[in-house]
Amino acid sequence: MKADAALGRLLPAEGEPRTFPDGAHFRIEIPSVEGPQVLETVIASAAEEGVVVNRVSQGSGAMLMREAELREMAALGSEHGIEVSLFVGPRESYGISALPRTEDGVGHGGQSRGLNGLRYAVEDVARAAECGIRSFLIADLGLLALVNEMQRVGELPASVVWKVSVMLAPSNPLALRELERVGASTVNVPSDVSLETLRELRAATTLPIDLYVEAPDALGGVVRGDELGDLVRAGAPLYAKFGLRNSRMIYPSGLHLVEEACAIAREKVHRAAAALEWVDRLSPGLTQSAPGAEGLGIPQPETAELLG
Repeated sequence: MKADAALGRLLPAEGEPRTFPDGAHFRIEIPSVEGPQVLETVIASAAEEGVVVNRVSQGSGAMLMREAELREMAALGSEHGIEVSLFVGPRESYGISALPRTEDGVGHGGQSRGLNGLRYAVEDVARAAECGIRSFLIADLGLLALVNEMQRVGELPASVVWKVSVMLAPSNPLALRELERVGASTVNVPSDVSLETLRELRAATTLPIDLYVEAPDALGGVVRGDELGDLVRAGAPLYAKFGLRNSRMIYPSGLHLVEEACAIAREKVHRAAAALEWVDRLSPGLTQSAPGAEGLGIPQPETAELLG
């Protein structure tokens, strides 16, 4: 095909299997951890289930949390060696525009509208970083470019990592390469990706890939815990994310939903424990990172006063 020669020039040849800096093949992420109480639930459930949770992410947005809550999240993450990744806001789905709330326009929901949207988003990052947070979820290409430029000149901490949201998930290797070029630290790919396409995506970059092993209904509702070993072999280094099918979307979350958010989080950890048993059964040579491993955006609460 005519495209093959061009693709050969743009994409690297498939290399040796890749790992995280610590030599591990995968890490476990629990998404939609909406505040300190939910994070405490994840930590307790992980201890009960015998699961190492390497990263948690939050979808409602750092903007909806008080600074005391941000500091509490940072302190918990730091104490337990867990990356705490917070979604940047505001985003179009929260704004006054109608398009993101239509069936055809929902894909715009994670974007930052206009220069004012970018200004508020950067302030959201700065505020949370001052509270010790060192990982942020981004769903806008322009915002990703902007925060990387600010980080380059020292206006944001060098230790911050930028996690590209599934709302901006690339479906082909060239799109993934572009996100890497703009400054992504890790990239979420579509939850329904085939093993073949996952291998293609992996060959295009050394960046860690984030993948919903189980996805909420809004992201397709796939349940692939038994495949975790195959997914890791195809995509390592891989963040294995455990959403929860047949659970209610809770964004934006808050005190009115905290009990439900905690119950959902407990079951996500349970699903991760079951998937790890499948790894032990079918892929015993694969290894997971320990808490606090190199490359994680572990919070740094001790820097809060310095940055503030």
